[in-house]
Amino acid sequence: MPYQVLARKYRPQRFADVIGQEHVTRTLLNALAQDRIAHGYIFSGHRGIGKTTIARILAMALQCRTPQDTPERPTPEPCGVCDACNEIRSGSSLDVMEIDAATNRGIDEIRELREGARYSPARDRYKIFILDEAQQITDAAFNALLKTLEEPPAHVVFMMATTQPEDIPQTIRSRSQHFSFHAVPFQEIVGQLRSIAAQEAVAADDLALSLLAEAGDGSMRDALSIMDQAIASAPLVEGRHVLDGAQIRSLMGTVSNQVFESMMEAVEQRNAAAMLELAANLLDAGNGPQQIARQMVRFLRNCLMARIAGEKSELLQISTEEAARAARVAGRFSEEDLTRFLNAMLRTFDDLGYRQEQRFHLELGLVKLVHMQRLLPFEEIFQQLKGGGASSAPRSSGGSAPATQPAGRHAAPIAANPQPVKAAPDDALGAIFGHAAIAERPAAMSAPAATGSPRFSAAPEPAAVPATAAPPASASPIASDPPPVVTPAAAPAKLSLQQTAEHPAEASAVEASPVETARAAPEAGASAAIPEAAKSALDATALREAICAKLVESGQEAAANLLDSGEWRWDGRELQIGVPASKVVLEMTYNQRAQQLVRDTFRQASGSGRAVRVESRPDLAPAAPKQRTAAPMVNGVRPQDHPIIRHAQALFHAEIRSVVSLRDSR
Repeated sequence: MPYQVLARKYRPQRFADVIGQEHVTRTLLNALAQDRIAHGYIFSGHRGIGKTTIARILAMALQCRTPQDTPERPTPEPCGVCDACNEIRSGSSLDVMEIDAATNRGIDEIRELREGARYSPARDRYKIFILDEAQQITDAAFNALLKTLEEPPAHVVFMMATTQPEDIPQTIRSRSQHFSFHAVPFQEIVGQLRSIAAQEAVAADDLALSLLAEAGDGSMRDALSIMDQAIASAPLVEGRHVLDGAQIRSLMGTVSNQVFESMMEAVEQRNAAAMLELAANLLDAGNGPQQIARQMVRFLRNCLMARIAGEKSELLQISTEEAARAARVAGRFSEEDLTRFLNAMLRTFDDLGYRQEQRFHLELGLVKLVHMQRLLPFEEIFQQLKGGGASSAPRSSGGSAPATQPAGRHAAPIAANPQPVKAAPDDALGAIFGHAAIAERPAAMSAPAATGSPRFSAAPEPAAVPATAAPPASASPIASDPPPVVTPAAAPAKLSLQQTAEHPAEASAVEASPVETARAAPEAGASAAIPEAAKSALDATALREAICAKLVESGQEAAANLLDSGEWRWDGRELQIGVPASKVVLEMTYNQRAQQLVRDTFRQASGSGRAVRVESRPDLAPAAPKQRTAAPMVNGVRPQDHPIIRHAQALFHAEIRSVVSLRDSR
């Protein structure tokens, strides 16, 4: 008798022999016991998990000539000894036709099948059609089968086995009972392989059986095929074939996970040379880059599962020894690290499919793993930025206080005892990425001082300038503007406030703004006049109020609200207003009439004929403008206090820009 492979020799002949598909076998046994037989079945799932086998067992149970509830057949299981069971097992039954749909997929073959279904069975109870690889049938052929499947004769049963149920038309699926098969669990495959090895008188250790089950990847047939090959190559010891892990790895061309554990040790130590040396050894031994990347992906996946669910989790479809190895590696890294490693190796594996120099891309992917721990996640960077991230500025060699006052014309009044404040975000970024942030300041101004009073003197700028603190929350809208950029050629000078000779120990280095210079000079009795820029900065709020009030008075409420929500800047030469709106909105709202009113009001308020420039700044966050609309009263209630208006504002997050009384226009 010719040799029969293990997958055919140990093919289940009863529902009880099928492993891993209890949800299917239990349902079918109950249907047989209750005589609730459908006319169409669809069995879908992974390859080699028992779809066609269960279809044959169901056909044997339907055609079995031994009555149920008898000593020979106490259950709906087929007896396996009658003529019908033997004919179906050997494939010679006239009433059970197994058709390869991958070959007979056209409309002509399906028409012949439909014509044959009209006739009664030759001997048995049903005429059964088993369509293997049913997804290969064409749409026209499925349409030809549709009417027969919808209203079949009472003696016809269709069974379709497929690995791609989504390719079967919905009209066919809706007329059939669909059973979705599961991949066979790892431990059940190992148990079945151990039982078969005992029957075949093959000595196999647990590692060898685990490797065979892992190579099967949920398919019992694949695992048996690899086991057949391994037995053929195994040495004979005392008349028995002996399977061990090393021999099976060599047969399948896989790499021991000890190598990948060594690679992860190199990742932990950030040793790129050791990583590349291990990769070179594997490549020189004949292992392909794609194979190495595939196994590395599997190993990292198991490490991640061990980190998340633990060493004993069912998510680890590997042996106990390999699970312990994965747990050891997982204990050295965090979940985020392992997730990034797995993502990087998946991308590397994808790149190897269409790259010319596969070795170089594999080495590049492994080196990325080594250096990936140096990267900080965005969440951690944002958390450090939110918390301040950096300490206050360093003190000078003379023991002076840190220069934490904001520079330029936006400076707050100089305090007698400056308090350290939180650093700007640039300082936090500098602390995170290991470099000093460079502060940009405008040119400082000096003012003469009288004898016995504080005076400002220029001091050279140090090489590394600490970042200045953010302006206080109580500053005016102008104080929230970013300081102008200073080029390296015009580096600003640091001004030191030196006390008189009576208090030399209280000297501290601070930066003075033009406004503070103007304030300090009159107090000291200086004869110098206040700079015009400082005076203009002090009157900026009044200037804003005057211009916006004039616009409201002239009926330009929308323009007033738009300008009031913007950013105002006066540099002594030009009034610049940046509004948080697009150019289209700015042109529609800030019309020629509003432009003329702003220019006239600015000339009257400032006493000068200097220019006013309004520009679109969509990047600005709009400030909360004051309600400047001169709203008329409607039935004694202001529109903004009306319940309907309030509900609309809350619903649409709106604001009242202008109110028009239709009653006055009639």
